[in-house]
Amino acid sequence: MALELFIAGKYLKAKRKEGFISLITFLSVAGVTVGVMALVVVIAVMSGAETDFRKRILGLEPHILVMNYSGKFDNYSHILSDLDKREQIKGASPILFAQAMIRSQQSFSGVMVRGIDPEKGFSLVKGFNSEQLKKVLNKGTSNGDLPGIILGQELANSVRVIKGDKVILMSPNGFISPMGHIPSMKRFVVTDTFDSGMYEYDSVLAYVHLKEAQRLSNVKNKISAIGIWIEDVFNVKPVKDNLSDILSYPFYLRDWMDINKSLFAALKLEKTAMFIILTLIILVAAFNIASALIMMVMEKTKDIAVLKAMGATNKAIRRIFILKGMIIGLLGTFIGTISGVAICFILKRYDFIQLPDAYPFSTLPVQLEYFDVLIIAVSAIIICFFSTLYPSYKASKMDPVEALRYG
Repeated sequence: MALELFIAGKYLKAKRKEGFISLITFLSVAGVTVGVMALVVVIAVMSGAETDFRKRILGLEPHILVMNYSGKFDNYSHILSDLDKREQIKGASPILFAQAMIRSQQSFSGVMVRGIDPEKGFSLVKGFNSEQLKKVLNKGTSNGDLPGIILGQELANSVRVIKGDKVILMSPNGFISPMGHIPSMKRFVVTDTFDSGMYEYDSVLAYVHLKEAQRLSNVKNKISAIGIWIEDVFNVKPVKDNLSDILSYPFYLRDWMDINKSLFAALKLEKTAMFIILTLIILVAAFNIASALIMMVMEKTKDIAVLKAMGATNKAIRRIFILKGMIIGLLGTFIGTISGVAICFILKRYDFIQLPDAYPFSTLPVQLEYFDVLIIAVSAIIICFFSTLYPSYKASKMDPVEALRYG
């Protein structure tokens, strides 16, 4: 193996008359370098985007939702007490989902109302701790003042209200009167706003106290779901399966992965598509490696004949050209990997690429997953290896007599 490696190294140092082959070799290294570097950076950005979306969603959604096939249910206190006894569960809280219209003096809009209980000791709204929630949502629930409401920032902008303004919520779940069906209406004061960074949430969500949501929806003491928060959000599937003993029919469970399956499936598909597309750059470089080796075989016909005449086996000849191609591939992969990782650290350290306001993040979200880097590097090396097989095979099958005669 040492002899084959020595000869492969000598062949990499092209003579002056082999300048064109040397140029192709250089382009092959550059192609592998660019392909690997681009893959590392793009996949890191895609991983960062997925992680950023996950954090934003987990700041707004419970990790597990306990729901009832009937839609709304009561007598849930014993379920809450059973859930609180589980070690892996940080907390559980009742939630009421309701559709309504919100109206201000300037405008109106549709809204998804979430009635929550701020007394549970942990935050249910992104950007608010439990004490802040108690302060803004308990207002008016006991002393007759206007109850508080927290609006998404985009929703507040849509209906043109700020903190301290008054709004009216109108629910279709009203009551029957001699004049027909009358929607339920209730006035609230905007005690605060939240900004999750996701327009889909910020433009439609509003939080009120659970009791106020029940009054508005005309469903006394009923809830839509029980939200569960666990210690390890990525261990949600086993925790959900373990809850089946206390939550049988008519209850069913949905975790945050199921609820947002389409979003994360789209991100995964996009990440896979980008990997495949950018791998084509490495494939082009692999074709350059194959071209350089084929021309090298044609150039070194006499050398191959002499080596065979001296007793070199077909296997040894194959190794020479495989090693030459792999040196090119390994060099390009190493430089590309180092460059890609360096660019990722620079992008993460310095926010010099600013994104337009249409994106949920202001700068490129970069998260370097070392397993992804390993997969990229190994894939590049495998592609380069396969590009060496045909030229090395042709070199090994060369007849030394014919090579000396016509070489």
